[in-house]
Amino acid sequence: MGVTRACRGGAWHTSSSASPSISSSPAKPPAETASTSLTETVNGSHQFKITGYSLSKGTGVGKYMASDTFTVGGYSWAIYFYPDGKSAEDNAAYVSLFIALASDGSDVRALFELALLDQSGKERHKVHTHFGRNLEGGPYTLKYRGSMWGYKRFFKRTALEASDYLKDDCLSVKCTVGVVKSHTEGPKIFNISVPPSNIAEHFGKLLETGDGADVSFEVDGETFNAHKLVLAARSPVFRAQLFGPMKDRNMQCIKVEDMEAPVFKSTKMNLKILSRLLLHSEGLKVRGTSPSPGVYLGTWAFTVS
Repeated sequence: MGVTRACRGGAWHTSSSASPSISSSPAKPPAETASTSLTETVNGSHQFKITGYSLSKGTGVGKYMASDTFTVGGYSWAIYFYPDGKSAEDNAAYVSLFIALASDGSDVRALFELALLDQSGKERHKVHTHFGRNLEGGPYTLKYRGSMWGYKRFFKRTALEASDYLKDDCLSVKCTVGVVKSHTEGPKIFNISVPPSNIAEHFGKLLETGDGADVSFEVDGETFNAHKLVLAARSPVFRAQLFGPMKDRNMQCIKVEDMEAPVFKSTKMNLKILSRLLLHSEGLKVRGTSPSPGVYLGTWAFTVS
C-alpha cells in the first residue's frame, strides 16, 4: 500500500490505496472468424500472324502452323492453325483452329476465345468465345499437356479466301485465355515496421524556434518560451497551473524559483526530465504572473514515499 502526501498552500493531504478486489468476470464468447473463397480467371491474349497463306495450302490434312508459346495463369499455351483442316473426313474443305496447353499440367480449367481478325477496318471479326456466356458445363478442362480446344471446321476455305479476313495473303488470329484460379482469403495480418519515435526531436525544435509559443518561463532573470498544451500534457503541476480550477486565463509567464537558468536550459529540451524535476524536487516553487503584476498563483511542493 502506497501513501502520497502533498502540500498545497500550507495544508497537507494524505491519500492511501489498497489492493484492488478480485471479482469474477463472465466468460468471453468464442471469437468469430470469417473467410471467403474466391474463384476468378487470370486472363491473357496472344496475336498470331500467318503470312504466305496460299503457300501453306496443300501441306496435308493434320499439318499445322504453330504460334510461339505464351504464358497465362502460370501455364504455357500455343495456337495451332491447320490450313488443310485437322480431320480427313472434311477433305481439306475447312481450315481448323485450336488452342493447346503447351506445358505440364493436369485438369487445367480455362475459358477460351478464338478470333479471326477482320483486316478491312470494319472490325467484323469471326469470334468463338466462352467469355460473357452462361456455360452450362462450366469452364473447359484440359487433362494433360497437348490437350486442345477449338474447331475442326472453323471456316470454310472458299469463303475465307473471298473474305476480308485474308489480306495480302495474310491472316491474323487472336486468342484469349482465362485460366480459372481459386483461393481462400481470411483476415489479413500485416507486419509494419514502426520507426523509433522522434517526437522528442520535434518538440525540441518547437521549443527552440518558439513557433506558436503562448507562455514563457522566467528563471533566474532569463526568459524561455514554451507551449501550454505541451507542458500540461507532460506535467500535473503545469496542468493544474494552466488549466485547473485556479488557472488564470491571462497567464503569460511562469516564474520558477530555486533553480538556476543553466540547469533549466539543459532540461527544457527534455520535457520528461523537466516534468520529473518539477514533481520530485523538494521545495521547488513555481509562480505564475499575468499582465497584472503581483498575482500569486500558488506554491507547490511534492514528496512521494
